[in-house]
Amino acid sequence: MPGIRLDSVSKVFDGRQLAVDRVSLDISPGECMVLLGPSGCGKTTLLRMIAGLEEPTEGTLWFGRTEITDLPPKERGVALVFQNGALYPHRTARENIRFPLRMAAEDHEESHAKVTGVANILGIDETLDRFPRTLSGGERQRVAIGRALVRQPRVFLMDEPLSNLDATMRTELRQEIGAMVRDLDVTTVYVTHDQVEALTLADRIAIMRGGRIEDVGTPEQIFHDPATAFTAGFLGTPRINLMSATVRVTDHHRVSLDFGAQSISLPPVDRRSLILTDHDGERVIVGARSDAFTPAAGGSANQLSGALRALEFHGSDWMAFVQADIELVNPDLVGRTSRTTAPERGSARTRHASARDSGLTTFAKAIPGVRQVRDRIVRRRRTPPPAAQATAATHRRADLVIELGDASALQPGTKVHLTVDTSRLHIFDESGRRVDRVTR
Repeated sequence: MPGIRLDSVSKVFDGRQLAVDRVSLDISPGECMVLLGPSGCGKTTLLRMIAGLEEPTEGTLWFGRTEITDLPPKERGVALVFQNGALYPHRTARENIRFPLRMAAEDHEESHAKVTGVANILGIDETLDRFPRTLSGGERQRVAIGRALVRQPRVFLMDEPLSNLDATMRTELRQEIGAMVRDLDVTTVYVTHDQVEALTLADRIAIMRGGRIEDVGTPEQIFHDPATAFTAGFLGTPRINLMSATVRVTDHHRVSLDFGAQSISLPPVDRRSLILTDHDGERVIVGARSDAFTPAAGGSANQLSGALRALEFHGSDWMAFVQADIELVNPDLVGRTSRTTAPERGSARTRHASARDSGLTTFAKAIPGVRQVRDRIVRRRRTPPPAAQATAATHRRADLVIELGDASALQPGTKVHLTVDTSRLHIFDESGRRVDRVTR
């Protein structure tokens, strides 16, 4: 079973629409790598390039020590499970699973044994003689997964296989997929926009945004030690509180984070305090999850205060919404630039640009009237697109969201004081990168 390596892979559609932007990623043999990100971030396009269904505009792909950039899909040894299962409606579940083996002209008895074994693993052995229209959504997805696994692929690819199922079925099938992937020890790439799927299934997670990889790490690293404000904001329910602050350094080199009418101080021994000492007056983004605050009496150090606007009962705990007059930041907009056009790459050319231009030149010489059309096409390809414009991070909401164990004694409208655990704060610069850079 090979590992997967992507080396500066890009994909541009129609010469202008940049879908994947210079992605480099190493996936170890037998690892389950989850590509996580919002819709339109490029994760499915990246998966399709690994499968061979899309050709990269730039960069190379490797399975182990073998470059597979130009290798046809059928020679890559990959199995792909789609979002909708894509079963043959006129074939039974057994025939759907066995179909790849039949196409490979495998012995009937051997293929029958493989189908039975895969069906037992997936818990669908009693549905093998039924047609897809008689199966539930979860059963159809199991059949699709079985059809992919029965080939014993070198690489297993899944494109949001659970997104069309209800919540109960997603939970059940997610657990089965996780156990199955680990038991089979097949290198797996799993695409999803669901953070619960990513956190429960992945050996490592690659967070994607705007065609690029924001962060890569284990689920624990990504959640507790995010490298960017976008990563911190994308993971976690409720979403992290991202507060706009100004760094203030006293004459005694003490660092505080000024939120306007309120501030908190960092301990002198805190590494981030040493980093921020030379950044007096600069703007930063301070991230604090809902459980980093503790209700306390007023007057203590490192407190934020505000009016309790609303309470929500979530069963085992309460969520409090506190109006603290602090400017809050939208993580989706921090450091984001427009990605509607492909960026200028200087002298770099796409994989087949030279061949296309050469072909146009030959064609223009053969038919004189085509010369002007050729010149317009080549000029349009070489004209630099407009520079990407940064998008300002606007206010996301007016309240801090605080997790409380018991809020039965609190009433909306009352003033609350919150002690902040500074060790659990994440501090980012204005571009959304951690001030204490994360290395993995």
